[in-house]
Amino acid sequence: MNFRMNGVVRLVVVGALVPMVLVQSGLGWGSDGHRMINRLAAAKLPGDVPEFLRSPYAQDAMEYYGPEPDRWKSRAEAELATAGSPEHYIDLEWADMIGGPLPRNRYDFVRALAVAQKAHPELGLTPEKIGLQPWAADEWYQRTKAAMREYRGLVAAHKDTKPVEAEILFCAGILGHFVGDASNPLHTSIQFNGWTGPNPNGYTVEHKIHGQMESDFVAANVNPAKDVAPLIPEKAKVLNDFFDDYVAYIRHSNTLVEKSYQLEKAGGFTGAGSAESKAFIDDRLAAGATELRDVIYTAWVRSGDPLPQYRNSQKAAPAN
Repeated sequence: MNFRMNGVVRLVVVGALVPMVLVQSGLGWGSDGHRMINRLAAAKLPGDVPEFLRSPYAQDAMEYYGPEPDRWKSRAEAELATAGSPEHYIDLEWADMIGGPLPRNRYDFVRALAVAQKAHPELGLTPEKIGLQPWAADEWYQRTKAAMREYRGLVAAHKDTKPVEAEILFCAGILGHFVGDASNPLHTSIQFNGWTGPNPNGYTVEHKIHGQMESDFVAANVNPAKDVAPLIPEKAKVLNDFFDDYVAYIRHSNTLVEKSYQLEKAGGFTGAGSAESKAFIDDRLAAGATELRDVIYTAWVRSGDPLPQYRNSQKAAPAN
């Protein structure tokens, strides 16, 4: 498996410690997990969402698009891979060094990192290293909502909606990849593929846990209809604020990082694992599908909101 920046090893300093940290490529859940999350989210959308978003075709399309952003990380498209890889993860231990809440705009975050870097020149606090996960998800949510607003307008005008239906499925499918990534605890931490720094509990330092947990174990042991679907609440909810809810969702995943290592240490991701590790993975996949279903539903509901009044920020040229 390729991890961030193809397994390049960097030395980072934390106080007097110099742990070796691989730079992640951000493969979240592998193809099987991403397909499960996307398909289940589409299948669980409520009846007041347009039928084309819930249809068997939509479920097939969403399932196909689940792994799509990982297909954009081929070395054959090197610049695309370099630009996109940080969008699959965020190392909260580093990101929180900016102080205060994560800003809503990705460029505000980049500027805040530059300030933090001046205070900690030994750490290399760059967006490529730390990740841009919340902003990728927020931007794809907003693309989905904008396309849904266009759909509403075309329906009201009695015009063909097929092209925008295709756009909505594409945007929602790509959105699903990033939402799915964030349900994996190892996409929220510097401890993404082998423990770094002080390790009193003797967690694995080998670079295997990521692939074992998100790909091998899922492919061998998870039945989405039987194991994951029953864990998704039947009632969809409209999020009060996408960005705030999504950051809270990421932070909850981050609280489960050490649990992931505890399960690995007990052999939980080897072969059939254990009942505890199986329940853990099923829960994380269900969390991703639930969040995605609710995010898509929120985009649909909010797409009906009135547009903010446009204001031209530039002053009119003076008359001659």
